[in-house]
Amino acid sequence: MGSKALDLWAGVFVLAGFLALFMLAFKAGNLSTFSLSSGNYVLYADFENIGGLKVRAPVKSAGVVVGRVADIRFDNKDYVAKVTLSIDKKYQFPKDTFASILTSGLLGEQYIGLDAGGDSEYLKPGDNIKKTQSAIVLEKLIGQFLFSKAEGGKK
Repeated sequence: MGSKALDLWAGVFVLAGFLALFMLAFKAGNLSTFSLSSGNYVLYADFENIGGLKVRAPVKSAGVVVGRVADIRFDNKDYVAKVTLSIDKKYQFPKDTFASILTSGLLGEQYIGLDAGGDSEYLKPGDNIKKTQSAIVLEKLIGQFLFSKAEGGKK
C-alpha cells in the first residue's frame, strides 16, 4: 500500500472522528429535538425559585419528555421567574395541571415535571399554569437542618 493511500485512509478516519464528536456534542446539548416550530405550542409558568433550571431543559410528564424549556425571564412586577415551555402539540394537559421543578437523581439536571389534573378543559397555547412548585435548593435544606439541630442542642 502506497503512502498516498495510507494518508487518504488516515484522513478519512480523522474526518469520521470529527463527525462523531460533532454528533455527540449535539446529542449532549439537547439540540436535536424540540424547537419553537409549528409542531409545538407555548405555555407559561411562574416560579419563586428556579434553582439551576436552564433553557432547553426537558419538560416531562409521567417520565416522558413532552417538551423543552424555551425561555426563562425575571418578572420585575411580581418578582418571580417566568418560564416559557414549548410543548409538543400531540400532548394536551388539563387546566389544573401542576408544574414542579424536579431534579434527576441527587445532583442531576433539573427539569420541569407536569402532573395532569382532572379538569375537563385543556390548557390553550399561551395559557399560564397556575399551580407551580419551585425548585428545592439543597444548600437551603442543609442550612435549615443544621440550624434546627443547633436550636435543639440549646434547649
